[in-house]
Amino acid sequence: MCPVRTTSNPVFRNLPKEGGGYATFGSAAAGAGQLTQQFGQQTAPQQYQTGPDSRAMTIDDVVTKTGITLGVLTVAAIVSYVLVHGNTALATPFVIGGGLIGLVLVLIATFGRKMDNPAVVLSYAAAEGVFLGALSFMFTDVTFGGSGGSSLIVQAVLGTFGVFAGMLVVYKTGAIRVTPRFTRMIIAGMIGVVVLALGNIVAGFFTSGGLGLRDGGPIAIIFSLVCIALAAFSFLLDFDAADKLIRAQAPEKAAWGVAFGLTVTLVWLYVEILRLLSYFNSD
Repeated sequence: MCPVRTTSNPVFRNLPKEGGGYATFGSAAAGAGQLTQQFGQQTAPQQYQTGPDSRAMTIDDVVTKTGITLGVLTVAAIVSYVLVHGNTALATPFVIGGGLIGLVLVLIATFGRKMDNPAVVLSYAAAEGVFLGALSFMFTDVTFGGSGGSSLIVQAVLGTFGVFAGMLVVYKTGAIRVTPRFTRMIIAGMIGVVVLALGNIVAGFFTSGGLGLRDGGPIAIIFSLVCIALAAFSFLLDFDAADKLIRAQAPEKAAWGVAFGLTVTLVWLYVEILRLLSYFNSD
């Protein structure tokens, strides 16, 4: 029995301990019976085992739950953007408040094992929607030194889902295999990015612009590209984790956890793409 690969997304760390393919996302449910025979027993972790009143998760459940989560996030983002557009004083409170609430809910979902709780997932989506709506306005409005307006937001959204779709194709075709080595590389890269980001914040207290990671210069552009690449490749790990849950016949409610994890990655990717586009529109 192969060890479970560790995903870069903490939401997906409680996964079935089984080996298997890497390009079967969406078709794994059909092969779950053969997997059970091969390993002798169902391998879903205790919190993800089906009961007499539950059914196994399918790809349709993942699509539905993810769609609902992103729908809530989108509505909240639009409302936040409209409110900030009418009163720019709301921008900072919305960004700080929405971001902090979203972070707290991620910690609760991850360490409190509430990632399959729809109330937590949808509350996170609403909080992040408020955060993203206000942040998008700040990045694109001249009041906060931004430029590009709503067209820049549209470009960022299209870029985000374009990357998502592209990485899904890469996963399904097996062009890049999700191996333990690949996983370690992505995690190491994410740790490096976090350390650099924190160092930039600390340096900002002593030097204008800090380490130059967010000032729009060449170093900032490279740093954003690295973040975008890491977010994109982390989708492969997320797809692989979701695939394992389907293979292990996890209960339907586990689809909320998959939706949660994918939304976390999508939010990160969108922010980095929007930031990068703002650099090129700042002149």
